[in-house]
Amino acid sequence: MSMSDQQIDLKLLRVWSRASKTVFDNIQKDIQDRGIRFEQFMILELLYNKGSHPIQKISDVFSIPSGSITYVVDKLEKTGYVERQPSPDDRRSSIVVLTEKGKELFDDLFPKHVQYISENFSFATSEEKLQLIEILKKIGIGAMDV
Repeated sequence: MSMSDQQIDLKLLRVWSRASKTVFDNIQKDIQDRGIRFEQFMILELLYNKGSHPIQKISDVFSIPSGSITYVVDKLEKTGYVERQPSPDDRRSSIVVLTEKGKELFDDLFPKHVQYISENFSFATSEEKLQLIEILKKIGIGAMDV
């Protein structure tokens, strides 16, 4: 007995949702097991890979209210991983900069994190992963117009 297109769509949604949740739960747990909160990791990763950012821009990138981002940045500043510097463009705001201590932490942490991500995706071949990337892009772009 073959499935209808709608039955396939429902099954796809369930499988995709469960797989995504499992992988993201694993990745969040890995980060927390390394002694850092997920929100802190997200900000450190952004600063590590993309450079300094104003708090408002960090808030926009993660779609998290700036008050919440400010709280997380305050915690990171207390640990010495980031510092605020005056914005050259706007004296009323500041930019968040990764400190040398923060860079050293991420130099150690990030390769291990990437390895853990790879372990979670190791059940598919590189060709399958590339196909999945293209399929998910196609779905994501198409769903924007729905």
